[in-house]
Amino acid sequence: MLSQRAMNSFVGLFVLTAILGLIILAFKVSGLTSFLKPAGYDISAAFEDIGSLKVRSPVKIGGVVVGEVSTIKLDPTSFKAVVIMHIDSHYRDIPDDSSISILTAGLLGDNYLAINPMYNQTYLKNGSEIQDTHPAMILEKLIGQLIYKLSNPAAPNTATASTTKTSETNNANHE
Repeated sequence: MLSQRAMNSFVGLFVLTAILGLIILAFKVSGLTSFLKPAGYDISAAFEDIGSLKVRSPVKIGGVVVGEVSTIKLDPTSFKAVVIMHIDSHYRDIPDDSSISILTAGLLGDNYLAINPMYNQTYLKNGSEIQDTHPAMILEKLIGQLIYKLSNPAAPNTATASTTKTSETNNANHE
């Protein structure tokens, strides 16, 4: 039979192991496991509107996570949001003419960046900037535009008005 002292030692060791396991689990769930920056390179892109994009949001190509957002800042001259992304070193062959979009995971999910590779044979490297950017579609803005158009049916659409005038002119010329 184990002595009281040995039993207390085993219980203490079990409690310490459980606490250590919970700490590791908390770091894994929160995404704070990487205290050091993983190997890779940084690229940037400037957007008119980033919606609710956050630091540590994923960067994906074809649905595969290739990196994450490391910094978001405002350019003081153009007043655009500059997003700096850290791309994993495994993905070095991303063409430099690629485009990047801010998309939403599901209808009301978090935003993420989606890189759409193009066809250049030169690739993004540390410090590169993606020029072709597509801002986030903000659901509130889209609903506001829809409500405005529904509440103002008398306001003519400029494309429809010019087409109607052209048709009337052509009909008058033929008569």
